[in-house]
Amino acid sequence: MQKNLLALFRILKKSYGSQHWWPANTPFEVAVGAILTQNTSWANVERAIDLLKKAKLLSPKKMFRAPSRILLRCLRPAGFFNIKAKRLKNFLDFLFVEYGGSLKRLFAQPTANLRQKLLNVNGIGPETADSIILYAAEKPIFVVDAYTKRIFSRIGSIRETDSYDQVQGYFMRSLPGKTALFNEFHALIVEHAKRFCRVKPICDPCPLRLHCRFAKHLSTKEQVISTTRLLFGGEEKSRLA
Repeated sequence: MQKNLLALFRILKKSYGSQHWWPANTPFEVAVGAILTQNTSWANVERAIDLLKKAKLLSPKKMFRAPSRILLRCLRPAGFFNIKAKRLKNFLDFLFVEYGGSLKRLFAQPTANLRQKLLNVNGIGPETADSIILYAAEKPIFVVDAYTKRIFSRIGSIRETDSYDQVQGYFMRSLPGKTALFNEFHALIVEHAKRFCRVKPICDPCPLRLHCRFAKHLSTKEQVISTTRLLFGGEEKSRLA
């Protein structure tokens, strides 16, 4: 049985407020951030973005023409900077060869075509492509990340072993296909995972606790342990914990 995703969305929004994500000034900055954020924290990406801004490289033409040594120096805070510089170059090569460097022309395509084009660029996977489509092109597609799978497999809406496409399909079938909704929901998921639904979750104050199968199971286990302590003076604790 599918959970009421809109009800969960409303709980998260009431708990955390609007997230105003993605934090960027231009669509190109969004695309660069989406590529850089692979395997690193957003704080590190922000440091790299700041250096790119100071070097005046945050436009397709300027970054495309930038000497490699300057680009590498700016990308260093993002980690794996040699790999990420190559991925950015792959994206820029594609953008200039096929669209004359114009994001507007690239984003004018139907969503399915745009997604396939981005996935054909070496170094851009589904999460990065969908982040560019949702946040830069402003087209309705749901971005799935590790936080999404963690939270909703614990709730019981999906399985932890489900593929990216299976999880994305679940969300897109269950929600109205609105860009603003997909944007806000994904941002709220990230915030919730950072605050409560961590690798080692903090379940007691979690706003989704009453809707979460994992938390209910944990609560039942805690009750058994509590009762056992009362009956046996704590001697069963190690066996049940």
